[in-house]
Amino acid sequence: QVQLVESGGGLVQPGGSLRLSCAASGFSFNWYAMSWYRQAPGKERELVASIGSTGDSYYADSVKGRFTISRDNAKNTVYLQINNLKPEDTAVYFCNRGRAWGNYRGQGTQVTVSS
Repeated sequence: QVQLVESGGGLVQPGGSLRLSCAASGFSFNWYAMSWYRQAPGKERELVASIGSTGDSYYADSVKGRFTISRDNAKNTVYLQINNLKPEDTAVYFCNRGRAWGNYRGQGTQVTVSS
């Protein structure tokens, strides 16, 4: 069955960096676009970044220049490099199959930005 397992979250100070990973299994990873969403307490879920099967990427305006999405089809893994973290980046980050929020996503990894 489809499985998406995120890792790499944690507590980081403002200005710090993290790299989130999402290991995928149970489907032909290289056929699908992949995306990262986040949800902060009391806020709506937000599409952060997506990457197509051919590597084309999209970023929300709020993260452009700080976040980089990438994929390694040989490892069935999608990454989200997060630099210059801000307190407002605090959220649970979800890996999702496809660009639109759908039925297949991971359990989420918590990113907390605080001094």
